[in-house]
Amino acid sequence: MAKKYIPEPFRIKMVETIKVLTREERKQKIKEANYNLFSLRGEDVYIDLLTDSGTNAMSDVQWAGVMRGDEAYAGGRSYFRLVEAGQDIFGYEYIQPVHQGRAAEKVLFNLLVGSGKFAISNMFFDTTRAHVELAGARAIDCVVKEALDPSLRAPFKGNMDVEKLESLIKDHGKENVGLVVMTITNNSAGGQPVSVQNMREVSAVCKKYGIPLCIDAARFAENAFFVKRDEEEFKNSSIKEITKEMFSYADMFTMSAKKDAIVNMGGLIGIKDNEELYQRVKENCISFEGFITYGGLSGRDLEALAIGLYEGMDEQYLEYRNGQMEYLASILDDEGIAYQSPVGGHGLFIDAKAMFPQIPYYEFPGQALGIELYKEAGIRACDIGSYMLGNDPDTGKQLEADFEFTRLAIPRRVYTQAHFDIMAEALIAIKKRASEVSGYRITWEPKVLRHFTAKLEPIEK
Repeated sequence: MAKKYIPEPFRIKMVETIKVLTREERKQKIKEANYNLFSLRGEDVYIDLLTDSGTNAMSDVQWAGVMRGDEAYAGGRSYFRLVEAGQDIFGYEYIQPVHQGRAAEKVLFNLLVGSGKFAISNMFFDTTRAHVELAGARAIDCVVKEALDPSLRAPFKGNMDVEKLESLIKDHGKENVGLVVMTITNNSAGGQPVSVQNMREVSAVCKKYGIPLCIDAARFAENAFFVKRDEEEFKNSSIKEITKEMFSYADMFTMSAKKDAIVNMGGLIGIKDNEELYQRVKENCISFEGFITYGGLSGRDLEALAIGLYEGMDEQYLEYRNGQMEYLASILDDEGIAYQSPVGGHGLFIDAKAMFPQIPYYEFPGQALGIELYKEAGIRACDIGSYMLGNDPDTGKQLEADFEFTRLAIPRRVYTQAHFDIMAEALIAIKKRASEVSGYRITWEPKVLRHFTAKLEPIEK
């Protein structure tokens, strides 16, 4: 039985008109897009769940902040407001704005990893993995085994496998491991959270071997919500207190602020207390992003980001946001539709491998389900599977992902209960004809991050 939908803790003050194309129009649009969901025009999408990054609705306070933004090239007050917010929330001495998360990775990672080096994570997301590889290093995933079973309902399935982490460090040599990354929440594993206890244990291993520990902090507030709910030690702690505790065990962080800071553009780098590393970050920022006090952002972006960092930690808002996910998940439970369970923080990761057992990984079941969702109801989702994972950087051979997910990433403060009902109805309809669905082959792809621009065609059976 579906859970009660938690009412929105806000009023809607402005609307954007969206339209629904006919099924025949949608079939033609996805064909013209070479079956790549990123190549669709936004205006041809009814419910856009491609990503929760930068697709959020800002508050009236944030929009007021936009008008107050200081557009000075150097030393604007909006920069200092953002730095003070970052220092207050995360407890780090040095806060560097950049224009988004992958910019943070570009600025920081080449200072820590290079040719012949390795980086280890509970799971790398696509752009993070790409920046490790672009620096000449190799990325290794090290998530707990519980995460590999989507049907298993267990807390903190985003955790690092600490025993395996230490084994990997010994196997590759501590001098060859340039970085350990903790992704909170663990996006590639289905938005699954990481416990503070796991963070402590990973930190201890990193300190033991002298390896820097970095947090991928895009969804730090959602992770803290799960910690408060499921980790006994923190049930009476605030989201801010949990955040500061979590970050105290790392040396640095990168952040796409387009998620939990509820803005349309922005990113951060945080360095706890390493002044030498911060100076090198500033040098890279000036070269890649712009002067350090704007970091590729306008003053109005800096102002909205400083406000959004606090808004994203509001506990009533976080309860509502997680409640949206649980509402949709409860409908799917009733219909026997598999997903990475328990439900993650920023969306539902539908188990496309379970939906389409007839489609092998190299014909991309996650992408196939995403295309079917668009054809069925105008919903745009994203493959989190072998199609996104890509090819082995050394052999060029197609890699098989641990999961074949189709991610329904939910923008913050955007969609209502009726939209969630449409998502559920579309998945139910697809399940009824799942045996008729075929996979896809790639007809053209770039060398890195192929899923953004690759071209595909259906495999006719």
